[in-house]
Amino acid sequence: MPVPKERGVVSRSLLREDAYRAIRDAIVQGDFAPGERLNDADLSDWLGVSRTPVREALARLEQAGLVQTKPGRYTMVSPLDARALREAQSVTAAMHELAVREAIPQLTQPDLAEMRDANHRFAAALSEGQVDAALQADDDFHAVPVRVSANQAVAAVLDQYTPVLRRLERLRFSSLNGRESVAQHKQIIIACAAGNATTAGEAVRTNWHTLVPLIATLDEVPTQ
Repeated sequence: MPVPKERGVVSRSLLREDAYRAIRDAIVQGDFAPGERLNDADLSDWLGVSRTPVREALARLEQAGLVQTKPGRYTMVSPLDARALREAQSVTAAMHELAVREAIPQLTQPDLAEMRDANHRFAAALSEGQVDAALQADDDFHAVPVRVSANQAVAAVLDQYTPVLRRLERLRFSSLNGRESVAQHKQIIIACAAGNATTAGEAVRTNWHTLVPLIATLDEVPTQ
């Protein structure tokens, strides 16, 4: 299993949460490809920690749908599965819609400015073909209503299911198809600025539903 060249990328006091996030991010960013085998020893060496936090992280990643394990045989990065992605998309869209509806009464002008700035960075990253920067800007945009809503249940659900979709969004933001999100983000901001929770919620739901056609293309790929 090839791992990123940087070794000891986190301190030896790495907690389980840090191990989980490090391996999760490597999967989402494509360092570990779908179907790739993951080896405890290699991951431990890469992170500079013992196997215990690595194994605990892999168990969490399996629950999140990013890893598949056959006890005593192998652990591998989950393939892009249409059904799992469709379920994650549905839940994620609902949570973001709820977050923006709850956030609107508390949104301030600085919050709206933060969303506008994130969307500007998002548009620039897409035009320059910078997929990682686009994903980060998109995260920053949607994070504002989630943070302002202060709904911890929403945040917890999104923390589990968003990474599953991020692998799919890397494909989307690598193409022109992702650019429609810039205009959709603007509509969300306009609705938020107007204090229209219904319109903002509908706009957010529409934005996340743009993943549906891309998920549908996975149904066309024959399974082995």
